Amino acid sequence: MLKSKTMEGKRINANYLIETAFPLEKAAETMAGEQSCGTFVPTPGETQELKENHSARVENITELNYEGEPSLPGARMPKGYHGKVKRGVVSLSWPLENVGLHLPNLMATLAGNLFELGAFSGLKLLNFDLPEDFSQKYPGPKFGIEGTRKFTGVENRPIIGTIIKPSVGLSPEATAQQTKTLIEAGLDFLKDDELMGDAPHSPFEKRVDAVMEVINDHAEKTGKKSMYAFNISGDIDEMKKRHDYVLEKGGTCVMTSINWVGISGLLKLNEFTQLPIHGHRNGWGIYARSPVLGMEFPAYQKFWRLAGVDHLHTNGIRNKFCETDTSVIQSIQACLSGFIGTKSPMPVLSSGQWAGQTVDTYNAIKSTDVMYVCGGGIVAHPDGIAAGVKSIIQGWEAAIKGIDLETYSEDHAELKKALKFYGNLS
Repeated sequence: MLKSKTMEGKRINANYLIETAFPLEKAAETMAGEQSCGTFVPTPGETQELKENHSARVENITELNYEGEPSLPGARMPKGYHGKVKRGVVSLSWPLENVGLHLPNLMATLAGNLFELGAFSGLKLLNFDLPEDFSQKYPGPKFGIEGTRKFTGVENRPIIGTIIKPSVGLSPEATAQQTKTLIEAGLDFLKDDELMGDAPHSPFEKRVDAVMEVINDHAEKTGKKSMYAFNISGDIDEMKKRHDYVLEKGGTCVMTSINWVGISGLLKLNEFTQLPIHGHRNGWGIYARSPVLGMEFPAYQKFWRLAGVDHLHTNGIRNKFCETDTSVIQSIQACLSGFIGTKSPMPVLSSGQWAGQTVDTYNAIKSTDVMYVCGGGIVAHPDGIAAGVKSIIQGWEAAIKGIDLETYSEDHAELKKALKFYGNLS
């Protein structure tokens, strides 16, 4: 049997949380067989040599201290089932040669039919590791954190931003007017809402024309050019056309709804993009909300990182969604961590953020390499939008200097007013 010399001996590794009524060892072997060369009965061609060269291996099983009712419906039970299931963490590995340097096939191997297997009442991909060979074909983000900072001119603090609201309904002219107000208040970054695309009430090219006229005029007068992430989500031809239009008009960022554009769509966009790709993960709860189904963010971000996303939403602490602070911090740290030599995507902290979370966020991540995107936390400041922007910057100044917010606010009026106003809302 022919083997690739460049891939020989190299393996892909992944960790999973599993829940099953079967013995953990038997359940793990079922996973390994399903995701490599096995099936439920021996088949012609399934030689010992083939199995030795291509079977997935169970590398480790750690049983967790758990016994309870099945979490998900439809699981099959073994003979003599006593009404309880167990959980464990299983590590599997595959020969790199099974997949080759092919991202969609990697995803099918690590996150394919496993979730449907009858032996499990719960299964979640936690994380995975790859040989560095993958970065030869998939070098990851073109711009990442460093490139984004060059476009915005912001160093040594987070990039402060907001989302254009209302989500839908604004005309191009109204969007431009709101943009003017926001960038004159000092914002570094603005973005379309993920619901805003090429709608009849705001055609994409007209919106780009109106917004970029404002941004370019402001940059010419002040030397500061704010970044605006235009939502170019669509089919590949549409994304190419929209990207090129943003570039032509002097824009510095494009946005996609990555779960719906898909991995191959993002790979194609990354081939031709000359601008950072802002990755919005709307729909993320499908993968993450169940504690026993889907995938954790450390695995999720690696797929999209390989595909070339430059910014990736992570939520922020004390957010308006269901995600815990522990999960948020883990997600931010995953983006900032190294991965087979690729650039790190810039984490995008959003969802109910204001100055009040700055110190706790910094203390948890020890980094300012984030986008801190606030809606009401900026625009609803009682002294106006400019004061809202200043309050966020002051909050991060306090964090970096190791000073608590109350103390720092004594000499910073915008922060002091924010703490009083937003603190009373919580």
